Amino acid sequence: MNLRAIFFCCCCVSLMISCKSTKDKSLPKVASEEIVVIGNDSLEYEIIIIDQGFQTYLNSIAKPKWYYSKAYYQTKNKFFVTEWNIRVRNPQRYSPNIYEQQIDYDINVDYGLEVDFKLYNYFKFVEYKYKVKPF
Repeated sequence: MNLRAIFFCCCCVSLMISCKSTKDKSLPKVASEEIVVIGNDSLEYEIIIIDQGFQTYLNSIAKPKWYYSKAYYQTKNKFFVTEWNIRVRNPQRYSPNIYEQQIDYDINVDYGLEVDFKLYNYFKFVEYKYKVKPF
């Protein structure tokens, strides 16, 4: 090989290396099937759960919606939301990676069975996935 060919090969290799794309350091992309929206059309209230694995948990591990009564879900959600919000306000004691935002849950509002069921199961999912108590 002559010097010109070696120089050309080196230029091509260095060009390919310099054009290599950089790593994307943004938030990880979540598959759309992992995003769960809990809402009720008659109310202006919505919860969006992006925690990976929740949809799978809901479909495979959670008890069916009719297993407990609506009153049971409401009672449990009242307790769970209170405990959740305490943990959000204490990031030194509880992981802020798990407890990121407070939940505004009014016990006097009828959110419907679907919302109460999914909210209850999200708390059970957190207990299952992160091994936290007393959920």
